[in-house]
Amino acid sequence: MIPQDHTPLIIRGARVIDPASGRDEAKADIFIKDGVFVEKLSASEQASARVVDAKNLILAPGFIDLNCRLGEPGRSARETFRTGTQAAAIGGFTTVVTMPDSLPAADSVGTIQLIRELSQRDATVRVLPAGTLTKSHEGKALAPLGSLQKAGVVAVTDTTSGVQNNEIMRRALEYATMFNLVVLDHCQDSSMTENAQMHEGAWSLRLGLRGWPRAAEEIVVSSDCVLAGLTKARIHLQHLSSGGSAEIVRRAKATKASVTAEVSALHLLLTDAALANYDTRLKLNPPLREESDRLALIAALVDGTIDAICSDHSPCTSTEKDCEFDLAPFGAASLETAFAAAYEAIVVAGHADIKLLIARLTTGPAKALGLNAGTLRHGEPADFVLINPEANWKFTAEKKLSKSGNNPLTGRTFKAQIHSTFVGGRCICQDGKIA
Repeated sequence: MIPQDHTPLIIRGARVIDPASGRDEAKADIFIKDGVFVEKLSASEQASARVVDAKNLILAPGFIDLNCRLGEPGRSARETFRTGTQAAAIGGFTTVVTMPDSLPAADSVGTIQLIRELSQRDATVRVLPAGTLTKSHEGKALAPLGSLQKAGVVAVTDTTSGVQNNEIMRRALEYATMFNLVVLDHCQDSSMTENAQMHEGAWSLRLGLRGWPRAAEEIVVSSDCVLAGLTKARIHLQHLSSGGSAEIVRRAKATKASVTAEVSALHLLLTDAALANYDTRLKLNPPLREESDRLALIAALVDGTIDAICSDHSPCTSTEKDCEFDLAPFGAASLETAFAAAYEAIVVAGHADIKLLIARLTTGPAKALGLNAGTLRHGEPADFVLINPEANWKFTAEKKLSKSGNNPLTGRTFKAQIHSTFVGGRCICQDGKIA
């Protein structure tokens, strides 16, 4: 439970952007009472209110991350609910959906209850659990989706295991629909990626690493879109990496298929060329691909084919990544830098303005899962961020709050920064530090 600050709060003079309502005011005041947004405060409440001067800052709804891992239970050496949610707050995320590939897997009511208890005890932002689609995310027998839904999961997924059998996937989608659950799918045909290390292309040949073809993703994206039409289930495609995948989703949406999609900030910013020096921190699943894919993903994000930007936060210890490239685990820690990376790739590069970027971090993910979040509407929880669009800052190892050691953007300078993050009207962090 996120405690609320009952002191009235006034955020003064910010540029206010709320894509959910189409609001974009150059200068406005925002009022908060008892942890929720209100239209105004009484004279006595204004007299006792805490005032935050937000001149030259942008006020936006708190970001929503549909794809992150918080380590616990079972992998606390990589991350904990405390360190992971602190990292999320620094990155502007006030709501995160944690993946179910924990130890044990989140395929039972007991594990979901444990996750909820850990969240209530240690989390500084709102944590929403996802459950597995099949038992132990092995793709063989369906998990008890009805029980998981009652226990509080907001979606179901087999994460990076994926369901490799289309008949099982069809039945899982039909089953999930009975309980109004969104199915999140990591699109990977594992038969095409055995021992693969990076994108299949010129750089994999130069580096002598086994290639991971685009087709391994695009085949599953295609089948998911077909199954969405057949079952009328809601499918959300996780961390797309291929321009071809984006085009498949675009065609599916044109037929009104109930499909949504996301892309990670790292895939918007970087390509497989970044692996020239065998940096294991950039060994990702799905892999970084070519410049043509990066630009196609950006175009799909701008035109609405891709609904959301995720962190795809996959923490590993420094020791786990400190080995030969083909022995290193997949994944990057990215909660703290996801917004800054996306801002550089989208806004600084001139592809779209910050209003669209904020929409893909708030209303996009909220609509994909049907979450009551990502808005500044009166009566809603006061989860919001203040953004400094003129910051010039460097993300260093000394600044990181994540317990993991595999953020590949460490040492990079960015042009926009989260000034502060508020959850339920409480200031969680300010100027890169937990309040």
